[in-house]
Parts: sequence; C-alpha cells; structure tokens
Amino acid sequence: MALTKTARILLTGANIWYFGEGMMGPLFAVFAEKVGGDILDITWAWATYLVITGLLYILVGRLLNNKPYQAKAMVLGYSLNALFTFGYLFVHSPLQLFLVQAGLGMAEAIGTPAWDALYAKSHSEEMDSYAWGLSTGQSQIVTGIAFAIGGLITHFISFELLFITMGTIQVMAALATARILFINKSS
Repeated sequence: MALTKTARILLTGANIWYFGEGMMGPLFAVFAEKVGGDILDITWAWATYLVITGLLYILVGRLLNNKPYQAKAMVLGYSLNALFTFGYLFVHSPLQLFLVQAGLGMAEAIGTPAWDALYAKSHSEEMDSYAWGLSTGQSQIVTGIAFAIGGLITHFISFELLFITMGTIQVMAALATARILFINKSS
C-alpha cells in the first residue's frame, strides 16, 4: 500500500499545519483571559471561529467543487492561516481576539475543503479507509505532541514566542503544500 506523491505532500503539509495549530490548544482560554477576556468572551470568540468556519466551509466547498484551482485555494488558506496566527501577537483585547478568530475561521474554510478534495482524489479506492485513517490518526498524534510543546514554550518563555513559533510553522505548512502546484502543472 503505497501513497502517491500527491498524498505524501498533502499529508506532510497537513501534519506541519496541525503541529503549528496544535500548539495553542486549550491555552487559548488562558490567552483570552490574559487579554481581558472572561468566560463569555472565550465562548464567543470560539463560537465566532466555529460558525464562520462552518458557513464558509459550505460556501467554499461549493465554489471549489471540481475546479482546477483547488490546490491554489488550499495554499491560500494555509498562507492566510499563517498570517492570522501571527495576528495573535497584536491581540490586546477580546474584540481583537474575535477578529483573529474570524480570520482563522476564514483561512481554514478556504484551505480545508480544497485539501479534502485533493486528498480524496490522491489515492485509490483500495486505500480508501487506510488513507483517511492515516490522515486522521497522524493529525491527532501531531496535535497532541504540539500541544505539549506549546505548553512548555508558554510556561517557560511566553505567549509571544508561542505565536511566533506557530506562525513560522504555519508558513512552513504553506510552503510544503505549495509543492503540489508544481506536481499538478507537470501532470
């Protein structure tokens, strides 16, 4: 059971992304409190992220359906995610946190439906369950490790270094997935 080159690139990029994203994990609540947020602010910021992501998943999924620019949309989503992750460095109030969360929701909604479509096309039917199990299993493992490292960075150094590290890793994820643009041109 060998993965295609496209599947390997997609998994590599996704795992890098999950590592960068996973470093924040439940530390989000601590950060929100640090910038003046309370339980309701944390709730509304997370709800903002989820609702925007969900609505835009549907819209973007429809717009990208069977389109030749899915790979470009995925790379755009990953790049925007890096940009908004760096945005945490400038958050000093709950309102600014809502804006960053909305931007992250938009970025994820651009990148994820495209990633899903590309990944689904990248493996044969005989690899169907294994390929999706590999994708989901790796994301859980990588996110768990990332969260532990994110907690150490935040505890021993600062949220600022955490956000710089996360953003840098998100840029690496965008670059890793951008390699797919060259595969699609050559095929």
